[in-house]
Amino acid sequence: QVQLAESGGGLVQAGASLRLSCEASGRTSSSYAMGWFRQAPGKEREFVVAIRGDITYYGDSAKGRFTIARDNAKNTVYLQMNSLKPEDTAVYYCAARNGVVQTAASMQDYWGQGTQVTVSS
Repeated sequence: QVQLAESGGGLVQAGASLRLSCEASGRTSSSYAMGWFRQAPGKEREFVVAIRGDITYYGDSAKGRFTIARDNAKNTVYLQMNSLKPEDTAVYYCAARNGVVQTAASMQDYWGQGTQVTVSS
């Protein structure tokens, strides 16, 4: 089993930055694909970004503004979000998968509890 714990969410104004963290514990491995999804009220969970090894995958909503990074020594994945917009408001979830990156939420093996990000206009 793998446990994921997100932190770093909050309320910010449009244009601000936030950094989310996801600490993994349990039977983790650096070979796992780690990623971030988000879910806004009334919408489906959406792929944001993922990383496996040195390869990163960005969803359309993240390109140019968000950056994912991974610290294997700390079993932690970070999501740096810049130039935030009100449409970025959502609960952000960390996900882990034993294998290659998959962008479908249904293909993830483990989930964190989520952290709320609210961007005011």
